[in-house]
Amino acid sequence: MLSRRNFLICSVASAGPGRAKAASTEDPTLGRSIVFEDEFTTIDWSVWNAGPKPTKSDPGFYGRSAFATGGGREGVDPYLIVDDPMASAGKALQISAKYIGRPMSVPHYYGNALAEFQWISGNIQTARRDGTITRGWRRGYFEARMIFPKHPLSWPAFWMMNGRSVLFPKTSIEIDVVEHKGWEPRLYGAYLHEWGKPGEHHEGTGVPTRQDMTESYCRYGVLVTEQQCRLYFERQPVIDTGTGAPVDWTITRAAELDANADVFWPLFTLALRSDVGYPQPLLDEHRLTHMRVDYFRVYA
Repeated sequence: MLSRRNFLICSVASAGPGRAKAASTEDPTLGRSIVFEDEFTTIDWSVWNAGPKPTKSDPGFYGRSAFATGGGREGVDPYLIVDDPMASAGKALQISAKYIGRPMSVPHYYGNALAEFQWISGNIQTARRDGTITRGWRRGYFEARMIFPKHPLSWPAFWMMNGRSVLFPKTSIEIDVVEHKGWEPRLYGAYLHEWGKPGEHHEGTGVPTRQDMTESYCRYGVLVTEQQCRLYFERQPVIDTGTGAPVDWTITRAAELDANADVFWPLFTLALRSDVGYPQPLLDEHRLTHMRVDYFRVYA
């Protein structure tokens, strides 16, 4: 069974607030302009592609759910635009996970016949399996405003991959701006993964928050420069629990990115973890859950 990171990297334990050093409070959008914005009043399918993560190396599924293509699978469409007074434009993209609880026929999905894996959920991105990148950027500040579900299995994420990872997956670069577990309302994980030999490289940190991320929208961002990756929560620098300083991770394959005119493309995913115990019993209120994305913006 394949997962996004094959569960090689464990969640990084959070540090107490006393470990964090003082950080600059400068807003990462200052001096930058919006070069792309989607407020999700509709789903523009010329920009977004729904379904498994595009890659030549495997079917693109991970965890306990099958990612539906546009229009849905097994009678479930996990992609809806919903009215939401808390969203900036009054509407939001809602991505759902629903338990089907019967044999499914999702092509190339390993969990069709496994009761605990008979879930349909959603994943959208600006890349396609043929290597087309409909929207991508080498540098910039990338931000999404999101609200996560409270759930015993949920694993929502806003993350980014490099363009060449689709057709040339032997090496790839992954930036996990936010990964959340539905049972940890005030803690999430953030990671940089440069996969594949030679030069495999990993960074990660836990990010404790004062806000309950399942009760209110929060802003999650990453600033990608020529060689650095800097993370933000509510436009404040994320503190690396290993150093006590703001995250400032080096992208060691930056020269390779530039040589190939490569770009980063975004993904919004509601997955279900398969490395934790399955609820016994699965309660009725946990058979359907949702995450919402208010907007996605790119500043340059």
